[in-house]
Amino acid sequence: MDLKKYIRSIPDYPKKGILFRDITTLIKNPDAFKFTNDKIIEIAKKMQFDKVAAIESRGFVFASTVSYALNKPFILLRKKNKLPAETFSVDFTLEYGDATIEVHKDSISKGERILVIDDLIATGGTAEAAAKLIKISGGEVAAFIFVINLFDLPGEKLLKDKGFSVESLIKFPGH
Repeated sequence: MDLKKYIRSIPDYPKKGILFRDITTLIKNPDAFKFTNDKIIEIAKKMQFDKVAAIESRGFVFASTVSYALNKPFILLRKKNKLPAETFSVDFTLEYGDATIEVHKDSISKGERILVIDDLIATGGTAEAAAKLIKISGGEVAAFIFVINLFDLPGEKLLKDKGFSVESLIKFPGH
């Protein structure tokens, strides 16, 4: 199945100069959504990890199915002030602004290997912040899986240069 045909591209969103790759058109198609999740699960089955983490919010859509299918605990990496208990926080820069993500302090135990899943890798700022959160929590990143890799932006290279394994299902230019 060619998943690219299920991704909508929206120019100048959320600001001028950004070409937004929209997964809502993929997830509303049952066959494309199932195929995507099956492929992510197939990749994840080959990896050694203890827990699945997802980056808010579109990462939740895909990581929850991996957690369910492989019977692994599911961790939420959320925007600032969205988690009710004590958290670790990391500030970072996005392509279009600054942000903070957090994880509950009791989500990851020392030495646990965490598989991080998100819908898209662009500049790598959010994924790098997720890796920092996992490290601060005492864990280590087992790998990253993305549905979309914007291959002409530096995200994948940034993560690989830091020694992380990176997998993606679809490659698009970012501009």
